[in-house]
Amino acid sequence: TEVRSIFHGYTNLQEYYHVARPLLESEHYRLLTPADIRGLRNSRGVIIGTARVNPGAAIETPADLLDPEKTERLRRIHGALRALDVDALISIGGDDTLKTANFLYEYQNHHVSNEARVYIVHLPKTIDNDYRGIDFTFGFFTAVDVMAKELLNLRADCIATSGYFIVETMGRKAGWLSYGVAIAGEANMVLSPEDVYGDLAVDEPYVDPLTGAQTAQRCLSVPALVDRIVDLILEREKRDQYYGTVVLAEGLSELLPENEQPGMPRDEHGHIRLSAFDLAKMVSDRVQTRYEERTGRRKKVRHIQLGYESRCAPPHAFDVMLASQLGIGAFRALVEEQLDGHMVSVSGQLDLQYVAFSKLINPQTLQTDVRYIETGSDFHRLARFLETRTGQRPAWGPGLRLEPKTEKPPE
Repeated sequence: TEVRSIFHGYTNLQEYYHVARPLLESEHYRLLTPADIRGLRNSRGVIIGTARVNPGAAIETPADLLDPEKTERLRRIHGALRALDVDALISIGGDDTLKTANFLYEYQNHHVSNEARVYIVHLPKTIDNDYRGIDFTFGFFTAVDVMAKELLNLRADCIATSGYFIVETMGRKAGWLSYGVAIAGEANMVLSPEDVYGDLAVDEPYVDPLTGAQTAQRCLSVPALVDRIVDLILEREKRDQYYGTVVLAEGLSELLPENEQPGMPRDEHGHIRLSAFDLAKMVSDRVQTRYEERTGRRKKVRHIQLGYESRCAPPHAFDVMLASQLGIGAFRALVEEQLDGHMVSVSGQLDLQYVAFSKLINPQTLQTDVRYIETGSDFHRLARFLETRTGQRPAWGPGLRLEPKTEKPPE
């Protein structure tokens, strides 16, 4: 058995052409040896590189899988793998990578004979932890640990300066990462897309670009969000607590009303490039202004985005164990179980489970089903409870640091 590591995901595979664009060893892939992978268990980063390409961008419905033009990139990927004598593919990544793995699986169901088939299994790797079919994805606890430690550092700074930090964490669709960071990092408030309801929600007209149908779209009310944070600051001041941290999931940016997100760039999967829009800065600026409007006093409210520094940090021990078991599970799924179109998962004490793609992918849209934090769930209630237990009334301390008033220029 030989193992070939493909560099940068599907980037080169989707451009394969046997004459003009062949795959070259050491440039596009590497034949791994035992020495190559020895001692990697606790290494950081992704040694074979990553990518954001979307080979199935043209596929929107099951019928599109029958269209040769829309499946052209999938055909090239399959051809590239067969040219390398690949019998099985282990896909590793987040929900978009799972979606692409399923596209390739379904493409073969329609267009490839059993003799030429490439078996596919997928390993769930994302710091967002928003997968169905597994309790925790590897990378999640590493990211939580790194960012929670940073949050505690920021909290200490806030105590010294009588200030607040608005902290934006990664987490596009669901709030698992932001909630984990807030719980472990002792934040005073955490909000994610799941929390946009009630006074934090506002309906905005939305016109479907394909059908022209108009519906109401749930959006985040920025004024309500700002006032909720100011309410928190004022309530804590009544208890002589003049500092705090607020964690916001970056995915809240996708729920902003249209007038709040002009010209935001998107990636190849159609997602807004959230790192290009500094949600934390926008909110911190408005909180500072709103606090002064309501109190006549100035308040130091700063902002920071956390995320990239956690993605290639030394792995948490649990992630090392989880990733090791999932890797072994991929081998067992292919060699021992002869599985195709399955994701490797675990339950209990890392007991291996195998979940069919059909249980993870919406059959009509061919999109992955995102796992959200359920409002009122035990995890959600834990975060809400701990928000009020992040600091007792101090026995002594420096008290409130007054900020200089803004001087108006003479007329």
